Amino acid sequence: MADKRDYYEVLGVSKNAAEDEIKKAYRKLARQYHPDVNKASDAEAKFKEVKEAYDVLSDPQGRARYDQYGHIDPNQGMGGGFGGGDFGGGLGDIFDMFFGGGGRRDPNAPQRGNDLQYTMTIEFKEAVFGKETDITIPRTETCDTCFGSGAKPGTKPHTCSVCHGSGQQEVVQNTPLGRMVNRRPCSNCGGTGKIIKEKCPTCSGNGRVKKQRKIHVRIPAGVDDGAQLRMSGEGEGGLRGGPAGDLYIVIRVKSHDFFVRENDDILCEVPLTFAQAALGDEIEIPTLTEKVKLKIPAGTQTGTFFRLKGKGVPRLRGGGTGDQHVRVIVVTPSKLSEEQKELLRQFSSFDGENTHEQGQSFFDRMKRAFRGD
Repeated sequence: MADKRDYYEVLGVSKNAAEDEIKKAYRKLARQYHPDVNKASDAEAKFKEVKEAYDVLSDPQGRARYDQYGHIDPNQGMGGGFGGGDFGGGLGDIFDMFFGGGGRRDPNAPQRGNDLQYTMTIEFKEAVFGKETDITIPRTETCDTCFGSGAKPGTKPHTCSVCHGSGQQEVVQNTPLGRMVNRRPCSNCGGTGKIIKEKCPTCSGNGRVKKQRKIHVRIPAGVDDGAQLRMSGEGEGGLRGGPAGDLYIVIRVKSHDFFVRENDDILCEVPLTFAQAALGDEIEIPTLTEKVKLKIPAGTQTGTFFRLKGKGVPRLRGGGTGDQHVRVIVVTPSKLSEEQKELLRQFSSFDGENTHEQGQSFFDRMKRAFRGD
């Protein structure tokens, strides 16, 4: 063991380093010496050394043993040193000396129930304006017959005679260092510390039962896809009188045929004829609540946006409502009668000179841009 370096020295940390500091040092050195990254001949050996140091120092029990004995494994003896005396009596077990005897969890203490998750799919407008509905979820609840004790009404659980209510059994092993004590869940009571001689007929001694529970849910206006609603105490029932867990409802919002949501704003596209775009018009626009009039100025280009203030989504945490943005698209007709074609030819001939001048002007500007003028 003499050729092994001190684990704290290997990781480059002090002996009173915190867990986060040890983890940070390990990650840095592991990346540095990983054989897939570092091709040096000693990289693999250094990587193993770093890994061994971290495995010991990241484990509170392993670190305590290392701080006490260094690289010597107390389970294998020391070949001299402490001798074979019993560490019992006033000093207590080695386990308790290292790790303390007061940290055990009471097996009969109340235990909080598990949280549950439920995914709810709603319509686009239900997310905008909110919704109230009932859902049915399967969950484990405290048994109403025995009130969670697991015992038949009129009886009560008895303290386990093997572990005396601790829920744990101790296995003692004599070593050159003294008595080593291992603790494990009691095999007689399953770690509960109690024996139920007459089990509850409803829950068969479990203290909890499976039920289908109807829950009323209020979805707030403005909720968005992926939002999560927490309903306190609507999860699974606790054990031994412990509180129930929580229910988390994940919201999924269906898409809409016409509207698209962007945060608190609503987007939509509206087609315009060539005549409407060129001459201007007043058109009807559907919103989330009603139809409104929108004035289209003459000469409107395709892709132009118009804003309808306050026609968007109510802000979830208050503070008003978003807007609706309308993008107009000029639609080119694909089927024209001969009369319509002739009228367009006449229009083109009237506008031809101007169009040519506009085109020339555009190309002139492009040429100047390339020249850097």
